[in-house]
Amino acid sequence: MATWRPQPEDLYRVFTEQNPWKAGGEVPALLAYDTERPLGQRLWSRVLRDEPRRFQLILGPRRVGKTTVMYQTVRHLLAHGVPPEDLWWLRLDHPLLMRESLGNLVRSVLDTRRGHADRPTYLFLDEIVYAEDWDLWLKTFYDDRWPVRVVATSSATAALRDRRLESGVGRWQEQYLSPYLFTEFLDLVGVGTELTIEETLADSLRRLVQDPATTPRLAARRRDFLLIGGFPELLIGAAANEDDQSQLLRSQQVLRGDAVERAIYKDIPQSFGLDSPMVLERLLYVLAGQIGGLLSAKGICAELGGLSQPTFDRYLSYLQRAFLVFTVANYSGREIAVQKRGRKLYFVDGAIRNAALQRGVAPLDNPAEMGLLLENLVASTLHALASQAGLRLFHWRDGKHEVDLILDHPDAPLAFEIGSSPDHPRSGLQALADRHPRFRDRTYLISPDAPVIPPAGHRSGVGTLPLDLFLVVVGRQAERHLLRNLGTSEDTENKQA
Repeated sequence: MATWRPQPEDLYRVFTEQNPWKAGGEVPALLAYDTERPLGQRLWSRVLRDEPRRFQLILGPRRVGKTTVMYQTVRHLLAHGVPPEDLWWLRLDHPLLMRESLGNLVRSVLDTRRGHADRPTYLFLDEIVYAEDWDLWLKTFYDDRWPVRVVATSSATAALRDRRLESGVGRWQEQYLSPYLFTEFLDLVGVGTELTIEETLADSLRRLVQDPATTPRLAARRRDFLLIGGFPELLIGAAANEDDQSQLLRSQQVLRGDAVERAIYKDIPQSFGLDSPMVLERLLYVLAGQIGGLLSAKGICAELGGLSQPTFDRYLSYLQRAFLVFTVANYSGREIAVQKRGRKLYFVDGAIRNAALQRGVAPLDNPAEMGLLLENLVASTLHALASQAGLRLFHWRDGKHEVDLILDHPDAPLAFEIGSSPDHPRSGLQALADRHPRFRDRTYLISPDAPVIPPAGHRSGVGTLPLDLFLVVVGRQAERHLLRNLGTSEDTENKQA
């Protein structure tokens, strides 16, 4: 029996439906929020300039706004003179488009606009994971110099199925879109934070302790951010008069269905052929109860009814690749020893953890649990910076001494302990600096009410920073690296405009 394939008129109908700017000359407001994340503000400039020539692949968890960023990029390109007929959107999880190879779909687009072959075609490929051999087709488009510029999204696990890593080298650039950082949330609600950001986080912190910044009281804003999570639709749609309990329950309901269940029951099985997603969900539930703690594979396997170690490792890698969780290895100072030591686990956003556990309003009245969520917030913010800056995040444990988080910059490493008060013990940070002298004058205790004190200004050799100010500095540092990765700046954009 022959396999049915869509006819050219079928494809043209879908193309028309998915590209409304062909008729109206603009992106409908419902598709692109006026509120733009930094990537949504800047990606168009990188795509328009295309120097060096690279396709752009947007990676990140569900509901962080990857598709919205692409629509905003289309809107910017239209505003900067790119004709509507040059901009083509293909949502690749459409039932008809899934029946065609990516190569045939792109050929159909190019045939449709053959009269404009002297201009590049801008392809926006949403849900690229649904295209078979997507990476080999991108390699073909690039190497054979098809007249296209590509922007694509990965819906959590996109770019993972049998991925040929070598295909992307020198051909596409990955842009990691994390959940909202605290700085983005403050911008969204109109709270100004003026800081000078230097080349590295270490430089920015050194400048901060020399010339402390004045920032408004942010504890209430931080609490709101923790309850809702860093997901644009939830943050933008939050009612101004909604109480804490309502915010928390609404966030958990939405994230449980969209971020957790869709990743576990749709994205991961579709990408890896997983036939036991319920076990994966149970694993996520167990992990959600262990944020900030050392992973015990043996204990977790026993709790899950005798899961094997290889299966545990494989399932954990699925959750990491779906951008639900991440792990940090134990710092040793020697790369050969990194993978052999204990790992700690965090969620990319604490609100996903709450949704996985279905905690309801319990975190509101549990100081210990709120402490874990604060540590997770610091870890996820540093993780976002590390992803943008090409750095690695570690923890450190040696006997009775431990340090929560280490940002391992080759020239300016930093170590952080997160405490509930400025009196939190500093012995772990001191032991780290004694064991690894490269951390001397680069260790900090982070606490909600801590004063700004440089490492050299305290007898312990450990500096202190207030939690909210620290989150702002790290967030702005991540934004700086995003601009660098895009090879753009506000000055460049002003010239192009």
